[in-house]
Amino acid sequence: MSTHDHHHHDHSHEESGHEHSHGAGGHHHAPPAGFDSAFAIGSAINAAFVIAEVIFGLTAHSVALLADAAHNLGDVLGLLLAWWAVWLGRRQPTAKRTYGYGRSSILASLANAVVLLIGVGGITVEATRRLIEGVPTGDVDGKTVMIVAAVGIAVNGFTALLFVRGRKGDLNVRGAFLHMAADAVVSAGVVVSGLIVMLVGWTWLDPVVSLLIAALILFSTWGLLRDSVNLALDKVPEHVDVEKVRAFLAQLPGVSEVHDLHIWALSTTDTALTAHLIRPGAPQEDDFLHDACEALKEHFGIGHATLQIEAGDQARPCQLAPSHVV
Repeated sequence: MSTHDHHHHDHSHEESGHEHSHGAGGHHHAPPAGFDSAFAIGSAINAAFVIAEVIFGLTAHSVALLADAAHNLGDVLGLLLAWWAVWLGRRQPTAKRTYGYGRSSILASLANAVVLLIGVGGITVEATRRLIEGVPTGDVDGKTVMIVAAVGIAVNGFTALLFVRGRKGDLNVRGAFLHMAADAVVSAGVVVSGLIVMLVGWTWLDPVVSLLIAALILFSTWGLLRDSVNLALDKVPEHVDVEKVRAFLAQLPGVSEVHDLHIWALSTTDTALTAHLIRPGAPQEDDFLHDACEALKEHFGIGHATLQIEAGDQARPCQLAPSHVV
């Protein structure tokens, strides 16, 4: 996983005669600084609540509260990792790290998914053990479970609101928002189980609810894991249609062929593209490159395009033209 030095596609062949344009406005490293307060407040409130849930979960003998705490811990880690990734993403590129630290945002969502899956394993083992051994009636304090989980609804609902603004633009902020919204629903489920335990005395419901929460964490984390791994392995980001991009480049004025087209994620928000365009007999025009890069940015959200122009001389064919050569 090329996370550290970003040895992203070694485009040494492009060093000679390649044209580079960011288009007007350059990169848009979202989310903006305004999210610092959202991350700080969200992390602090949720971390305090996780500690409270663990303490009350142990005293009330409720594995459902512990499961909810694991779910919320996932959010705290998610928030801290996303915040860290955003902070790293703002750092300037260096001579050794020419892409900056944008990829850390991909690594952050990957780490978040892995931590949550470990939590799911722990909860599943404990809940299964309790179901096999049986939970004595009166062993689970339903009233405490209800009160703590109800506080959880408020905490998660409030934190979700902090991230409503940025959920469209960034995988990490979207992850934080979705987690918070899902957690509010999970806490509501724990409130209901606490109520039933208190009224009817079905203590077995507590570990059952915790297994349902584990399944929910697994389900929601799987998508995050898949997206993160795909981005880390340089898959084309979901929002980009490669064939449309290829067709767009092919119809540019004077272009007779497009080859060596690569599209990948620089971070959870920025997308890069490289391509070779054959323009027989066309003069070298900065306007052509500028317009092409602007259009790629506007129509496809690709803010970092590098285009190599070739004359298409049959005597000196491009070594990278065949589709099977990366």
